[in-house]
Amino acid sequence: MLLAIDIGNTNTVIGGFSGDVLLGSFRIQSSRAYTTDEAGMLCKQLIDHHIPTSEPVQAVVLCSVVPALTAVYENMSRLYLECELLTLTADFDLGFPISVSDPRQVGTDRLANALAAGTLYGTPAVVVDFGTATTFDVLDDGGAYIGGVIAPGVITSASELAQRAAQLFRVRIEEPRSLIGADTAAAMRSGIYYGTVGQVERILRGITGELGSRPKVVATGGLADLWHRGIDAIDHVDIHLTLKGLRLFWERCGKPV
Repeated sequence: MLLAIDIGNTNTVIGGFSGDVLLGSFRIQSSRAYTTDEAGMLCKQLIDHHIPTSEPVQAVVLCSVVPALTAVYENMSRLYLECELLTLTADFDLGFPISVSDPRQVGTDRLANALAAGTLYGTPAVVVDFGTATTFDVLDDGGAYIGGVIAPGVITSASELAQRAAQLFRVRIEEPRSLIGADTAAAMRSGIYYGTVGQVERILRGITGELGSRPKVVATGGLADLWHRGIDAIDHVDIHLTLKGLRLFWERCGKPV
């Protein structure tokens, strides 16, 4: 089994593949306080619980936007899983040009998303990842990664709103029943939801204009299904896009398992 690990700012998502089949996945907090031992024990327990297979872990492939945790999970893979390890960086040949001023500044999760989107859905393409930040990653019609957009994430923005306004509070993020909220909570849900819809639609229109052609739009992240219902421009929802990109990266640059 190939274990794919996507270390994000808020959550770390881990999935197990047998060939191209995702056997199961789980997510844990990206706690900067984790030690190698803590990460190792936790991952071994959760792998047994969430990934139903008798196949042992033969290799680990990971991407990370949290430098403090990159070494933790690399050491965990060597010490607790005792297997081959490959960490995605912009220095690898990913099969497409990274046509930005400094490829090493691009989050490696975004590169994994781009690899998966181009391979699985074709180009031109835009990946909209609803995470800690809402990111837009663009592949042109030739398959080159040409950059993107980074905006505050939905949960991040909602939390900041509740913290900074004395009479506001945290609300559940969901599609509102109507645009006009009859109470404070409903008004906040409406603003969060339709504010995100308007932001994403406007950015996608701008990207389409700059590309000169209509790209395929792939949404990923834990809240992707929610926004898909409100944004007609989204063509596909693939919540495991990053894990799939890591698998494709391993197949291109790793050793057979």
